[in-house]
Amino acid sequence: MTFDLPLHVETLGLDPEPGIDTILLVHGYGGSSFSWRYWVPRLTARAHVVLVDMKGFGSAPKPDDGQYGPKHQSELICRLILQADFQRVTLIGHSLGGGVVLGVALSLLDCEPERLKQLVLVASAAYKQRTPPFVSFARHRRLATAVLRMLGAHFVIRHVLKSIVFDQSTVTDSQVTGYAEPFDSPEARRALIDTALAIVPPDLGKMTARFKELDVPTLVLWGRHDRVVPLWVGERLANELPDARIEILESCGHMPAEELPEESWEVLQRFLDDRS
Repeated sequence: MTFDLPLHVETLGLDPEPGIDTILLVHGYGGSSFSWRYWVPRLTARAHVVLVDMKGFGSAPKPDDGQYGPKHQSELICRLILQADFQRVTLIGHSLGGGVVLGVALSLLDCEPERLKQLVLVASAAYKQRTPPFVSFARHRRLATAVLRMLGAHFVIRHVLKSIVFDQSTVTDSQVTGYAEPFDSPEARRALIDTALAIVPPDLGKMTARFKELDVPTLVLWGRHDRVVPLWVGERLANELPDARIEILESCGHMPAEELPEESWEVLQRFLDDRS
């Protein structure tokens, strides 16, 4: 299945036949489909799984067009869903990807709401908050470009990962490599910086005011010690989304699916089973 969109799309699991759910996963800032490696083998047994590398990340195209904001990413993924005719869609998003899938959900609500089944928001961006240090740093284009070039993506990624997880000892060489390799090219580093510069949507207030319209089953999954998107964001989402429940993982930072793959999967599995 190919699409004329600046995304990288991989489909796995069950064939997208009538009655089969589609689970579409969107990574966070600086990530790729690599972020979902612990959940995907289990998801493929129960659904048609769609892994998306957002424009500028992973294996996706990285055009020099300056369009890397969350609203643009949401529009691209909404177009993907409509072009591919995905049905009964569960949207799963982490961090920036969570904010993106909230935008996708609102877009589907406006055009074809029957396609949207449920939401899973993992440490999701949503409201105005303090900008994480690594995003603030990336906004200094010349400095960030020079640091990435001189120190190398592996060094920088290792530092960032250790700063956002609860237990630094869980960061492995293979994890660092998986996140760092896509940033070997100048185009990828430029896209990373372009995304940082556009990471807060200009119409964020209008978007958040509409969250109460998203009356679909929603799992809000958070780490107790998230220093990137603080827990109050998850608690507010769970309060404002009409059919949401929050699950908080202890001894966990910003990356539940990687820091606690078994525990986070059990939470996700219970949610999916309850709503099947």
